[in-house]
Amino acid sequence: MRSLLASVVAGAASVAGFAPFGLWPLPVLGLAVLFAQLARTSSMRAGFLTGLAWGLGFFLAGVSWVYVSLSVYGGMPAWLAGLATFLFCGFLALFPAAVGAVQARWPGSPASRLLLLMPLAWGVGEWTRGWIFTGFPWLAMGYAQVPGGPLAGYAPLVGVYGVSYLLAVIAALLAWAATARASLPPRLWAAAAAVALAVGGQALAGIRWTVPEGAPTSVALLQGNIPQDMKWRPEKTRETLMRYARMAAASPARLIVLPETALPLFESDLPEAYREGLDALGRRNGGDILTGLPTGSLDGAYYNSVVSFGRAPSQRYSKVHLVPFGEYIPLKAAWGWIIEVLHIPLSDFARGAADQRPLAIGGQRVAADICYEDAFGEEIIRQLPEASVLANVSNLAWFGDSLAPWQHAQMSQMRALETGRMMLRATNTGLTAIIDTRGRIVASLPLFTAGSLGGRVQGYAGSTPYVRWGNAPVLAFWGLLGVGLLTATLYPRGAGRGRTAAKAAPATLRRRP
Repeated sequence: MRSLLASVVAGAASVAGFAPFGLWPLPVLGLAVLFAQLARTSSMRAGFLTGLAWGLGFFLAGVSWVYVSLSVYGGMPAWLAGLATFLFCGFLALFPAAVGAVQARWPGSPASRLLLLMPLAWGVGEWTRGWIFTGFPWLAMGYAQVPGGPLAGYAPLVGVYGVSYLLAVIAALLAWAATARASLPPRLWAAAAAVALAVGGQALAGIRWTVPEGAPTSVALLQGNIPQDMKWRPEKTRETLMRYARMAAASPARLIVLPETALPLFESDLPEAYREGLDALGRRNGGDILTGLPTGSLDGAYYNSVVSFGRAPSQRYSKVHLVPFGEYIPLKAAWGWIIEVLHIPLSDFARGAADQRPLAIGGQRVAADICYEDAFGEEIIRQLPEASVLANVSNLAWFGDSLAPWQHAQMSQMRALETGRMMLRATNTGLTAIIDTRGRIVASLPLFTAGSLGGRVQGYAGSTPYVRWGNAPVLAFWGLLGVGLLTATLYPRGAGRGRTAAKAAPATLRRRP
C-alpha cells in the first residue's frame, strides 16, 4: 500500500512539470520513481497496479478540468460529471498500467527490462494514446520540455513523442543508477549517459532549421472574453458581433485573427452589412481578417471553420480532427442519448477535408488549425513546408479557470518548435499569445480579459526533419528496438552453442570404445 501511495504522489507531482508551473525536472523524477518501483515488481498484477496508481495521480491532477466542461457548461449533474471524469482519467491511467504489466512479464535481464523495455513501452504507450479512439495526447511527457527543458532541442528532429522517449530513457538511467546492485563505475556511466542526452539537446537547440522569408507582418489577435454560458444565446449575438467589430476597427494590423466560433452564427446568416464591414476593414489595413464561425447549415452538413475577409479572395479552413462527444457523436445509435444530457450547441459537426492548404492572407501563408487539432503534430505538418506561419484559434472557455488553457498553449509551443514556424494563438478567454520558432511565448494577454494582442510575425521557409518525416523515424527505431529485444530474449547469447554441444555429446560418446 505504501508503494502504491508513493506512485500516486509521484504521478501527481509530475504535473507541476507542465505549464503554467514549468518545473521540467519533476516529470523526469516522477517517471524515475515509477520505473524504480516497477523494477522491484515480480508479477503482472503488481506491475499493473503500480502503473495504474501512478497514472491516476498524474491524470486526476492534470486533466480533471474535464469536469468543468461536463458539469458547469455541459449541464451534466455533478455526480455524473464527477464519475465520468474519474472513469476518463482511469482509462488514461491504463497506459502506465500496461507499461507496468508488460515489463513484469518480460523474461529478460533486470537491466534490459529497466533501461530498454520500460522507456520503449512508455514511448509506444504515449503514441498509442495519441491516436486510439481519435486520440488524447494531452500531457505527453515531451511537452514539459518546452520551451526551457534540456531536451527541447530534439523536438525539430523527433517531435514530441521522440522527446518523451528520450525523457523516459533518462528517467530509466536515473532509476537504474539509484537502485541497481552494481559497483560505482556503472552507476557513474548511467549518470553520464543521462547528462550526455541533456547536453545533446542543448547543442541541438542552437541549430536554425528554417530561415526567415519575406517581410514581417503586423498582427492583432483578438480575445473577446465572451462567457461560455452567454456565447450562444440569441439575445447576445448582436452584442458579440459588435464587440469584435469594434476591436477589429481599432487595430491597424495587416492580419487580424479572431477566436474559434467568435461569430456565433452560421456564415450564411451573417448580415451582409457586417460581412462588407469586415471586408472593408481588411482592405483598409492592406490585409485580411480571419475569424472563426460555423459554415454550412443545420439542414445539411455543417463545419467548425475559419473564414477570411479583406483584400485577398475569401478563403476558409474547416476543422478535420473533431472532439468525440463535444463536436460529434460517434456511433449515434449507441451514444445519441448523450446529446440529451450535455447541453452543447452544434454538437454534430462534419469533418473538413484532410488535404486543405494554407490560407494566403495578410502577406503570409497561414496554416490554420482549430482548438484541439493543435495537439496532433503529425496532422499540423500536412500543410508544411508550404505554410510560412501557424495559427490556432480556440475557445477554451469550456474549461474555466483551470490548467487547460496553459497546457494547450504549451502544445502550441511544441508545434512551433517542431516546425520552425511562428505560432499565432487567438482564443476567446486565453491564452492568446504570439510564439516564436523556439517555442517561446513572446507576447500574451491575461486570461479572462478582453483585449487585442498586437505584434509582428515573421514568416519562415524550409523544413525541419520532423516536417519531412513526421513520427516515422521514431516508430521505425522503436520497431527495430522491439524486434531486437524480442530476439535477444528468445535466443539468448550462447543458447545456440549450448544446444549444438548437447546434441553432439551423445554421438561422441557412442564413438568411444
